[in-house]
Amino acid sequence: MSAALWAGVLVIGGLGSVARYVVDRAVARRAARSFPFGTLTVNITGAVLLGFLTGLALPPHAALLAGTAFVGAYTTFSTWMFETQRLTEERRAWLAGANIVVSVVLGIAAAAAGQAIAGLL
Repeated sequence: MSAALWAGVLVIGGLGSVARYVVDRAVARRAARSFPFGTLTVNITGAVLLGFLTGLALPPHAALLAGTAFVGAYTTFSTWMFETQRLTEERRAWLAGANIVVSVVLGIAAAAAGQAIAGLL
């Protein structure tokens, strides 16, 4: 990989992480509940975007920058698991279970939808 590509990953990944923070905070502020709607929103929109990018069959460097750098930094597995663990520790096991099930089911559906949308182009 060239230095320019590494720099692109750095910058675009940074933009993805900032976008994650902005979206998460905006949704969490509006929802103001114990369920992590902000992280759910980020991960579902990220799944749609990644499915879309996959459906476009981008060249390798474009896929790296858009899919891995931006979407990889935008979505967050670790926060999802941390919030699920927090719900369990707060004795809200049903919310923790719902977080897992809803995230997985909607994530798969969102990725498929994104891929289908790209296929229409």
